[in-house]
Formats: sequence, structure tokens, C-alpha cells
Amino acid sequence: MSEANVQDQSVQPASVEPPEPSRLSQGIAEFFKSPAAAIGFIMLVVICCLALFAPWIAPQNPYDLMQLDIMDGRLAPGSESMTGMVYYLGTDSQGRDILSGMLYGLRTSLMVGVLSAFAAAIIGTTAGLFAAYMGRRTETVIMRLVDLQLSFPTILMALMMLAILGKGVINVVIALIIAEWATYARTVRSTALVEREKEYVEAARMLRLPGWRILFKHLLPNCLAPVIVIATMQVARAIGLEATLSFLGLGASVTEPSLGMLISTGYQYLLTGLYWISFFPGIALLVTIVSINLVGDRLRDVLNPRNAS
Repeated sequence: MSEANVQDQSVQPASVEPPEPSRLSQGIAEFFKSPAAAIGFIMLVVICCLALFAPWIAPQNPYDLMQLDIMDGRLAPGSESMTGMVYYLGTDSQGRDILSGMLYGLRTSLMVGVLSAFAAAIIGTTAGLFAAYMGRRTETVIMRLVDLQLSFPTILMALMMLAILGKGVINVVIALIIAEWATYARTVRSTALVEREKEYVEAARMLRLPGWRILFKHLLPNCLAPVIVIATMQVARAIGLEATLSFLGLGASVTEPSLGMLISTGYQYLLTGLYWISFFPGIALLVTIVSINLVGDRLRDVLNPRNAS
């Protein structure tokens, strides 16, 4: 081989391998491999957008009593009022447009679900981390409280708290936080007990790092996967519980329409042929809970370390 050919080969650029995709992009790609999860995610995005832009989409503001006309009460879907407004899904007994009530009700239901799940996750996760890391008496006290909490059915605990606090959306959120935090605490504690014995925690202890840093900088990131899955499921569960409490008359007030309150309003008319008052809000509630559960089920599969290849 001549010297010129050797020089030409030496200046040829080396082949560059494409960078490996990040864990986030891999997780997103794995999530959307499931058609059911993709459909559920799209449905959930649409529902969230409808709830977020309800003041601009809804034909009527169901909070404004000045816009309600009792003469328009219990109109069938597609009916037109004397002012020319078309009620595409009908009206309830108060003359409230069912479509507008559903859009605003989605805002209330999603707000209750997200706030209660987020706050319960913070409280329960912190309690579970402290129980696992501190051990001894701290763990005993926290876990006995968790056992006591979980010994009561969630709906019963929520009913007891609302009997003390009274009706209202904020009180429903507080009741659901108190009723749900123990689930996070038990799950995080079991996960943190495993992580506590690993080498990186021992190394952090040997370096004399403060306890709060070990808890929140080392243990917490490795316990987030089950928390995310539980929080997603708890949002759907909280929405269903809020609807149940509102149906029983202990949740949102009439001036703060939620899906449960709308269903409760039309329940007494189901046997009289006025099906739309409860039927359409019930369908909206069903679609919302199913879409969240589809997303949560797929997140559980994607974030499960046993499924990692």
C-alpha cells in the first residue's frame, strides 16, 4: 500500500454512533406502545382542556344565578329557550344547562381529585420515608397510625370527616387527604426499607451527610415510581369518592356544581323519563375515571422495575 493511501485512510473521520435515547424518551415510547393507554391519554387531555377552558366553551355560567330561568327547567336535549338559546343536552330542574354544568363540574371534580391526591402524596410519602429511615419508635408510631387509618373504609372515614367539617369543596379535599395519606405511607415505607440497605445510602452515612439530605436527595428519588402510580390511581379514586359524597348530599353545594351533584340532582327524575339530567353527567364521570385508570395502569407497567429489560 502506497504512502498516499495510508495518509488518506488516516484522515477519514471515525464513525460516530448515535446517542442513546434518554430514560424519559424511552419511557414515553414504551407508554405509547399500548393502544389503550394512548387512547386513555388522549381522552384525558381532551377532558382536561374542556375543564380548563370551560368559561370560554360553556354556553352558560351555572354559577351565575342571574342566568338561570326556572321556566327553562327540565327541558329535553335540543330544546330552545324563549331567548333563543339551544340546550343541546337539556336542562335540570333549576334551568341549568346540562352541558355547561358538566364542563364546570369537570373542573370541580378534577380539582378535588388532583389536590387531594397531591397533598396526600406529600404527607404520606414524608411519613413513609421518616418511618423507614428513623426506625424504632418513630416507625412504630407512624405505622400504627397507618394501620388504624387503613382499618376504616375510605368512604366511612370521609363521611366522618365531613360530618365534623361540614359541606363544601374544600372540606371534601381535606376529608379525602385524611382518608388517603396512609396508602402512600405504607407503600413508600416498604420501598424505602429496601433502598435503605443499599450501598449508596451507606456511603452517604459514612460521609456524614445530614439525615434530611439522605431522605430527600437519595431515598426519595428511588421511591417516586410507586408514588406516581398510586397518585394517578388516587386521582380517579378521589373523583369517584367526591361524586359519591356529593350524591349523598355531603359534597359540593348546589352553587358549586360537580359531576356527583349533577347526578344527584337528576336521580329523582330517572323513573319519570327525564333521563338526561343524570345520564350525561354520569357518562362524563365514567369516561373521566376510565381514562385516568388506563393511564395509571400503563404507568404501573412502565415504571415497574421488574419489567425492565
